[in-house]
Amino acid sequence: MPTAAYAQYGEDRTPDRGGRILTTTLLPAHRAAATDAEAGPRRSLLGDYRMVLLDVGLVLIALLDAWLRLRWVKADPVGMPEVPVHSEWLSWISAVVLVGRRRFPFVVALLTIPGFFTGFAQLASMIALYTVARRYITSWQTIVAGVLVWLSRFMAWPPSEFIERPPYGHFASAISGFLTAGLPIAVALLAHARQELSNRIAELAESRERERVLHAHAIRADERAKLAREMHDVVSHQVSLIAMQAGALRMAVADAEHKQVAGTIRTLSTRTLDELRQLVSVLRTTEDSQPGVDELPDLAADAGFEVTMQLKGPVEDLPAPVSGAVYRTVQEALTNIRKHAVGASATVLIDADDAAGDVLVEVRNTPPSSASSSLPSGGHGLVGLRERATLLGGEFSAGPTEEGGFLVTASFPKQRTVPDQPGWTG
Repeated sequence: MPTAAYAQYGEDRTPDRGGRILTTTLLPAHRAAATDAEAGPRRSLLGDYRMVLLDVGLVLIALLDAWLRLRWVKADPVGMPEVPVHSEWLSWISAVVLVGRRRFPFVVALLTIPGFFTGFAQLASMIALYTVARRYITSWQTIVAGVLVWLSRFMAWPPSEFIERPPYGHFASAISGFLTAGLPIAVALLAHARQELSNRIAELAESRERERVLHAHAIRADERAKLAREMHDVVSHQVSLIAMQAGALRMAVADAEHKQVAGTIRTLSTRTLDELRQLVSVLRTTEDSQPGVDELPDLAADAGFEVTMQLKGPVEDLPAPVSGAVYRTVQEALTNIRKHAVGASATVLIDADDAAGDVLVEVRNTPPSSASSSLPSGGHGLVGLRERATLLGGEFSAGPTEEGGFLVTASFPKQRTVPDQPGWTG
């Protein structure tokens, strides 16, 4: 009779294949985690080194842009007004202040505007505008900085030059201003979308790895249960018959030596049957070393937002598979809240007082306070939780609430029961 996991994953999932999935998925992950922990400081230093080089390179490029524009104006003074000293200094300052663009992007953008409006620091203002747009996306800082860059390109200094400019010159300057201000914002939005897409791809890869691990556990549990049934149905039945026959022989024979031999056979058969039943119970157990309900407070503390935890009943007495399933359900729900409900708070309820013998898990979050990413989600995490609940004989549901939040509920039986099969004994 096919079990629940085989009904979901198919009979073609053999135990050998499941073992290879488990080995290639779990063991290298631990080694990779250790390698990442060792290489963390090295990568951090390398990243800081590259950021410093990039900032220095941008400052040098901005200085070169201002210097070339200034040299061009001074080399052809015919029709060109004399360059004031303050315009030169403001241009140099606009390029130098780019060193602080990562820490104070909006302030740096404001400081580059005078050098662009009265001088030659156009590239410095565009770099500063890109940094603001990359940090704040579509906030008011980006709008203000973009308008100032556009005005610096549209207007002219001194004001008399702007007033004397013909109408087609104003139109051309307006178009050039849109290009000057729009290009950094467009590049910043493209970089943001690329980063979001990269993060989502990594999330999908992690979800698939979790799904593969869940498949391997399901296949292993099914094979252990089938082996336990075979041992219980065949071997224990035969051993029980041997014990019964030995008992009957002991009562039938009159010779003391034969009685002793029959008693020894019965004793050994009974002891073997007890050991076999213990072995069967071990095969039916799929408890692995995994976090449980006792680690939920630490999980809530590290969630990165407000989480209220409520524990009811003897949650510390839950079996390891149920305790692990409760932990994984809360973990996945809190992860989804952090990614898709920015600014929301969550309430976690673990109720083990159910008279029906089930433990109830509820994770509810309030509506998000800001807009989340519009890129699609893989949804593999909720699928994995539903499969985990099914394997344990429980139920799982997830969906939005009337208040605009989201509710994840799951129930798991405290004790897993194996249905009676034809031919099972004792």
